[in-house]
Amino acid sequence: MTMPTGVEITGPVTGRYAQILTPDALEFLADLHRTFDVRRRELLDRRRQREAELADGALFDFLPETRHVRESDWRVAEPAPGLVDRRVEITGPTDAKMTINALNSGAKVWLADHEDANTPLWDNVVTGQLNLRDAVERKLDFTSPEGRRYALDDGELATIVVRPRGWHLTEKHILVDGERTSGSLVDFGLYLFHCARLQLDRGAGPYFYLPKMESHLEARLWNDVFLRAQERLGLPRGTIRATVLIETFPAAFEMDEILYELREHSAGLNAGRWDYMFSVIKKFRTRGADFLLPDRNAVTMTVPFMRAYTELLVRTCHRRGAHAIGGMAAFIPSRRDPQVNETALAKVRDDKTREAGDGFDGSWVAHPDLVPICREVFDAVLGDRPNQLDRTRDEVRVTAAELLDVRATPGQHTEAGLRNAVSVGVQYLASWLRGSGAVAVFNLMEDAATAEISRSQVWQWLHNDVTLDDTGERVTRELVERIADEEIAKLPGDPGDYAEARALFMEVAVADDFADFLTVPAYERMP
Repeated sequence: MTMPTGVEITGPVTGRYAQILTPDALEFLADLHRTFDVRRRELLDRRRQREAELADGALFDFLPETRHVRESDWRVAEPAPGLVDRRVEITGPTDAKMTINALNSGAKVWLADHEDANTPLWDNVVTGQLNLRDAVERKLDFTSPEGRRYALDDGELATIVVRPRGWHLTEKHILVDGERTSGSLVDFGLYLFHCARLQLDRGAGPYFYLPKMESHLEARLWNDVFLRAQERLGLPRGTIRATVLIETFPAAFEMDEILYELREHSAGLNAGRWDYMFSVIKKFRTRGADFLLPDRNAVTMTVPFMRAYTELLVRTCHRRGAHAIGGMAAFIPSRRDPQVNETALAKVRDDKTREAGDGFDGSWVAHPDLVPICREVFDAVLGDRPNQLDRTRDEVRVTAAELLDVRATPGQHTEAGLRNAVSVGVQYLASWLRGSGAVAVFNLMEDAATAEISRSQVWQWLHNDVTLDDTGERVTRELVERIADEEIAKLPGDPGDYAEARALFMEVAVADDFADFLTVPAYERMP
């Protein structure tokens, strides 16, 4: 391959990789890196400074310096083609089988995930881009090892919305001037370069979900990336549209500001419930009882601090003409246990009914079998309307104190909860290290967000001397080690198969220093 000046590919370029890693595409990535990477790293430093302030006793509040943004009248751009009706959205990684199943699922939108449901194995990064381009061109098909063929339907497919990696992740296989590139810019840039024109020609556009942001300044960086990218590729300003996941605690206090920074490119906000719970633990992990969460399964969307967050999200979005998209239904239907299905599907229906009743314009599911339930619930509320942007929820008033009221969360700290956290964490990491970022564990689709909850909850209980309510035993490193061994012994295969995952889990769950993201040390263990 002919490399642009200063660009180096450190991973293999095999098969059809060269169709994605073209000199022009790499030159485009190099320009984005040289223009924006210093700002990206400065904003990550700002996150660390803020965490130090929280450890010293600070709290979050709505920003006084942006009061004028919250109190003035403005609206985001009108919904783009393919994003007007979003009543059901399905999520999943960009392997060929998932791509086909998601696009054929009957959902209105597919979140094509290069982030939490994907392992950034080099092959996944590049092949995922090939699958997306083939799908846009309706050329994608797949035959399983068992001989089953998968192909795209002839009719209407779900609208593709790509989720790139978060600002904190790098791509070690593409270097610019000797530096790793941003995983965010690689995933965004390659898709935009290869698919933006194809999508416009088909009456849609290049659309994105933006994860893990912690401030409106990070949204401003994305907006500047969009402006630069559109100019470089000759795309009309405002062509790119982005939905932001409000999945960090600090971002919940800057929803208006985030929409404002992206307003000509905004497609709304999403309630990223799992990472939001992780962020609560992460930001206040050393603050004792006021921010100590019970068992993960006890933290439902109806507990006070989660309820406040979702109510504020709908009100904020609809006041600005932006879509509000609900959270994930992660249940994986069982073909062997009808009773499990009946109980779980009833909970899914209740959850989606609550969201539709609260004013959300759509919601997420993790499995195609959940699409009909979600669609039925939102159909009943929306009828022939594509959304409910007209429900402005003016009666909602949410204070900073209500967002911070984690202590009011009911629930206990149990041995079963601890065992679940350890088992889920180890099983997920074993799958992640093998190259799969979405794995079914205990009939739930687990991804990096739920694994983060698992390991951070263990860390929080351990470092806050939690005593288990049901056994009276204090959470210690020795207890976590013993439970890990016992839970691994229950799993199929040889316990040695989980040795690396167990070691990594212990590294991020019981060490004195808290790793910001488990995927960062995990990535360094990958080729």
